[in-house]
Amino acid sequence: MNRSDGLVQRRRVVNSSSGNSLGQDGLSDQGGGFNEQNNGADNDTNSSKDFNSNPTVEDDSDKATRLTLMEEVLLLGLKDKEGYTSFWNDCISSGLRGCILAELGLKERIELEKTGMRKRGLLVRKVLVKNDSQTGDVLLDEALKHLKEYDSPEPVQSWIEYLSGETWNPLKLRYQLKNVRERLAKNLVEKGVLTTEKQNFLLFDMTTHPLTDNLAKTRLVKKIQEAVLCRWVNDASRMDKRTLALVMLAHAADVLENAFAPLSDDDYEIAMRRVRILLELDFEAEAAKTNANPVLWAVFAAFTK
Repeated sequence: MNRSDGLVQRRRVVNSSSGNSLGQDGLSDQGGGFNEQNNGADNDTNSSKDFNSNPTVEDDSDKATRLTLMEEVLLLGLKDKEGYTSFWNDCISSGLRGCILAELGLKERIELEKTGMRKRGLLVRKVLVKNDSQTGDVLLDEALKHLKEYDSPEPVQSWIEYLSGETWNPLKLRYQLKNVRERLAKNLVEKGVLTTEKQNFLLFDMTTHPLTDNLAKTRLVKKIQEAVLCRWVNDASRMDKRTLALVMLAHAADVLENAFAPLSDDDYEIAMRRVRILLELDFEAEAAKTNANPVLWAVFAAFTK
């Protein structure tokens, strides 16, 4: 599940019909005004702010535009016009399951067992149900039910495998969350972000979900770009947890580069260098910091270590 590589070479994206990456129809170059020098000034003058919050997104009064981590990652991976993810992306399935666990962690439904006298690593500590009250999201509630009913606690990496069905143990297949992409796409259709169409692929017909709300996609891409450019703080503990999770899990699902495609070459290099900084952090040390969410760091570790 190692996703710490693949950050060196930029893939050129021309339009949304590209075979391996997402087109950015309607998005202008977001990177023109970003540079390292200005970022330093911003850090000095605004250290008390949450640099990675995006008021234009979070303060939107229209609740229909507020997306879960799973929906945001899927939206990044979907081709705007075609309405389906790249056939070559074999990481998005497990990446979406990681998003589900991260979302449950952010909603304080699950936690990691305490370290105790022996300091155990993030990938060894078991996932415990902290609060089994429903979240209002069908996928999250289904995953939470599996976690609650399982015989004995398991670590994060095992749960990503169980929820995605990528396990050699046939007895664990009943914990698989099925049709996750289609269910998330239908959620986005209900929120007015996508629409539903039928496309013919010679031998079969496939339901697709082209983009209808360009503003929602633009806001999402801008939030990610700003997180690693003009709002960068070089300290993960000061980053907004949801935005940090979005960046890390978009990389785990191999869709992060779709958000960076519209950037200028200089800003692209800065953005990817800062993503590498996040991937190379000591996750154990970050999880031990005050106000940290160990579940998030355990999910990150499952994809990068």
